[in-house]
Amino acid sequence: MDDLKRHIMKRNSRIQLLTSTAMCIFGCALLVAGLALPPAGAIDSSLLVAYGETITFAGALIGIDYRYRYKN
Repeated sequence: MDDLKRHIMKRNSRIQLLTSTAMCIFGCALLVAGLALPPAGAIDSSLLVAYGETITFAGALIGIDYRYRYKN
C-alpha cells in the first residue's frame, strides 16, 4: 500500500511540474506575442498581455507549490 501511494505521489508531482512549466512558457509566449505583433484586429494585444500574465502567474504558483510540497 505504501508503494502505491508513493507511486501516485511521484506521478502527480511529475504532472504538476509539467503543467506549471507549460503554463509559464505559454504565458511568456503570449506576453511576447502581445507586445511584438502589430494589431491585426482579431485579438487585441491588451487581451494577450492580460491572459499571458494570468497564465504565467498561475504557472508560478503551481511551481512554488510543487517546490515546497515535494521538497526532500
